[in-house]
Amino acid sequence: MDVNWNIIGIVAILVVVLVVLTIRKNLKEKKKLENLLNNDFKKAEKKRVDADDSADEK
Repeated sequence: MDVNWNIIGIVAILVVVLVVLTIRKNLKEKKKLENLLNNDFKKAEKKRVDADDSADEK
C-alpha cells in the first residue's frame, strides 16, 4: 500500500491554518468580552459626604 504524502501534507497544512485562525478569533473575542465586562458595570451613586463621618458608612 502506497502512502500519498502530498495529500497528507495538504491536510496537515489545512489543519495548522484552521488552528491558527481559530486561536486568533478567540483572542479577538476574549478582548471584546474583557472590555465589555470591564466597562459594563453600574456606577456607584454619588452621595453627600459628611465631614463628621470619616468612615462614610451607610
